[in-house]
Amino acid sequence: MAKASQGQATNYPATLYAPPAMPDLSRLEERRRLSAPALRAFFNMMEKWQVRDEDARQLLGGISNGAYYQLKQSPQRALEQDRLTRISYLVGIFKALNILYGPRLADKWVQLENSNPIFGGRTPLAYMLQGGTPAMEVVRRLLDARRGG
Repeated sequence: MAKASQGQATNYPATLYAPPAMPDLSRLEERRRLSAPALRAFFNMMEKWQVRDEDARQLLGGISNGAYYQLKQSPQRALEQDRLTRISYLVGIFKALNILYGPRLADKWVQLENSNPIFGGRTPLAYMLQGGTPAMEVVRRLLDARRGG
C-alpha cells in the first residue's frame, strides 16, 4: 500500500505487465546482438528516404567513408552506444512516419521543407544533420506526439 499525501492509505491495483526492459548498451554482448539488425534497418531507411551517403555518415555521428562502406558490406561489427542510440531514434522516426502517412509521403517527409517552427523552413533531414542526436530526439518526440504515442 502506498501512502497518500495526507497520511491516508491508498490501494493501487497490481499490474500484470512489466515495463519493457531497456537494453544495456554498456555491455558489449548486447551491442553485438543489436548492431547487425540496427545497421540493416539503418541502410534500408537511408535507401527509402533517398539520403546521400555523405548525409547518412553524418547521421551516424560523422564516420569516414571507409568505415561507412565497411559497415555497409559487413554489418557484423558491434556498434558504439552512441551509434545504436542514433539508429534507434531514426527507427522510431521511420515507424512514426509510416503510421502517420502513406508509404510515399512517409519516405519523402524527411526531405521536404517543413513549416513547423522547429525546422524553420528547413527539411527535417537538414535539422537532424545540424543538430545531431538531440535533434533526432526532438523529431521523434514530435512525430510520436502527432500519432498520439
